[in-house]
Amino acid sequence: MLFLLLGGCNDSKRPPGSDIASSPEQLNKKASDYIHDALDYARENKGDIGDSIFLLNDSLVRNTYKNNYFGIIWSSKEQWRPIGDSLLNMVQNANLYGLFPEDYHFRQLSNILKKFSDDSLGKSDRLDAALWSRADLMLTDAFLRIVKDVKLGRLPKDSITLRTDSVLSNDFYWRQLNTVKQSGSLSRVLHALEPRQKGYQLLKAALKDFLDSANYRQFTTVPLPGKDMATFKKSLQTRLYEGGFITQDSIPADSLTIANAIKRFQKKENITVDGKAGTGTIRMLNLSDREKFIRIAITMDRYKMLPENMPDRYVWVNLPGYYMQLIEGDSVKLTSKIICGKPATRTPLLTSAIGQLITYPQWTIPTSIIIKEVLPGAKKDPGYFAKKGYSLIDDNGNEVDPYTVTWSKYSKGIPYKVVQGSGDDNALGVLKFNFNNKYAVYLHDTNQRYLFAQTIRALSHGCVRVQAWQQLAYAIIRYDSPDTLKTSPKKDSLNSWLKQKIKRSISIRNKLPLFIRYFTCEGSENGIVFYDDMYGEDKLVREKYFAGK
Repeated sequence: MLFLLLGGCNDSKRPPGSDIASSPEQLNKKASDYIHDALDYARENKGDIGDSIFLLNDSLVRNTYKNNYFGIIWSSKEQWRPIGDSLLNMVQNANLYGLFPEDYHFRQLSNILKKFSDDSLGKSDRLDAALWSRADLMLTDAFLRIVKDVKLGRLPKDSITLRTDSVLSNDFYWRQLNTVKQSGSLSRVLHALEPRQKGYQLLKAALKDFLDSANYRQFTTVPLPGKDMATFKKSLQTRLYEGGFITQDSIPADSLTIANAIKRFQKKENITVDGKAGTGTIRMLNLSDREKFIRIAITMDRYKMLPENMPDRYVWVNLPGYYMQLIEGDSVKLTSKIICGKPATRTPLLTSAIGQLITYPQWTIPTSIIIKEVLPGAKKDPGYFAKKGYSLIDDNGNEVDPYTVTWSKYSKGIPYKVVQGSGDDNALGVLKFNFNNKYAVYLHDTNQRYLFAQTIRALSHGCVRVQAWQQLAYAIIRYDSPDTLKTSPKKDSLNSWLKQKIKRSISIRNKLPLFIRYFTCEGSENGIVFYDDMYGEDKLVREKYFAGK
C-alpha cells in the first residue's frame, strides 16, 4: 500500500499530442490548462513536455508561468503576438549575437511553424492548443536561456572573472520578460544586457558581414608533420588547392610551388611569411569559417566575463594579438607591440594594477626557468653563469662561485637565487613595470628589441615585453601627478636615472589597472581580424563547451 502511495505521487499524465479547441477564444483557455499540466509532467520527468521536447530549465520556466498565471505568452487566438514574432526571428538569427540557434529549440519551433503555414491543414488543426502551448513553452525556455547567454555567456566563472552577478535571480528573468511585454521591443532588452565594452560592440557590428560571406565548406584537415610525411604533404597540397593558393591537386607539386602557395596563404592571414608549414600556419589552415564563428562566440563570451563597468583608464594586453593598449574611456591613447610567453612558458591571464616603475632593474630568475634552463646549463659548464651575466646568491645575500657547487646533486631546484644584474644587456631592458601577481611576471623593456619586427612574438619566458615602454611610463607618471603641476618631478627623475643607468624605483600612487587577456579575434572597421590560438586556449574551450557545434 505504501508503495502504491509513493508511486502515485509522481504519476502526472504525459501531455496529449493534440488538443483541438472549438474557437480561437477557447484556444487560449485550453492552452493555459495544457501549459499547467505539461509543466507538472516536466517537473517529474527531467523537463520532458512531450513530443520529444525537453525544456532546458523547467523550474525557471515553471516559475515564469506561475507569475503569469499559466497564461500563454507569445501568441493569442491562433496568432503570434508581435513579441512572439520577434523572438522567433531572434532564435532563427541567434548567430548575430554569437549564439547557436540549435540551443534554443530552433528545429522543433521550425517544424511547428511549418505546420501552421501548411495550406493543406484544416482550420481545426490551427486550433490545436497542444501545438500552440508547446511552441509557447519552448519560446519561453529559449527566451530565458537567451537572456542568460547574452548577459553572462556560456563559459564558467574562473579565477580572473570579475563579474559580480554570475547567477541571475528568478526575479531578474521575470523583469526582463515584463519589459519585453510592456515595451514590445525584444532587441532593446537584449541590447541592454550586452557588454558595453567598445571591443564587444565592434566585434558584434562586424559579425553580420562575416556571416553573410562565410563559406561553411569542409576543407581538408592538415595533420602536424610526423612519421607519415606522405599523408602530411598530400593533405597540405589538397588544402592549399581548396583555398585557391595552388592551381592543381592531382599531381604532387614540387617544394618551391608548395612554399610559394604557403606564402600566399600566410600573407592573406597576416602571419609570418616564410613559406614553411609550421604549427602556427597549420592551425590557421585548419581554421574554417565555421571554426572562426566559434572563435567569435568564445570571444564574445569572454567579454561578458569582464567587469560590467571597466575602469576609466587601464592597460589592455591581448596576447594572441601581440599588442598592448592604453585605454581611456572609449579612446585608445597608446598602442604598442608586445612579446609574450612561448607556448611552453605561457604568459598568465590576470588582472592587476601597475604600482611601481623600476629603472635598470635586476632580474631574479624564476624557479621554473632555473629548473628548465639554468640547472642543465650549470651541469654542463659552470661558466654558464658568466656567459649569461648571472650571479649566484645564497640566503645571506653573498655571491657564490658556481665552480664551488656540486651541480650534479640537484634536480628539482637549487638553494640559491640566480640574479641578472642591471645593465643594457639585462633581459628586462632598462625599465620594469611592477604589479601584484602570484606568477612573478611583469611588463618590461627588453635587450632584444629587434624581435618586435617579427609577426609571431610568443618568445618570452612569460613576462610581457613592451616596445613602447617609454611612452607607457610617461603616461603613467602623467596620470599620477596633480594636474596643477606644470613640470613632473617623477618624469625628470625617471629620465635622469635612465641617463645615469642606475637602479631606482618610482611608486605610483594612482595605480593603473591592468588586464592581460586572451582574445583570438576582434572587430574592426574592415571586418573581423583573427589571431592564432597559440596557447590552444580556444581549442580547449571549444572541445569542452561547444562540442558538436
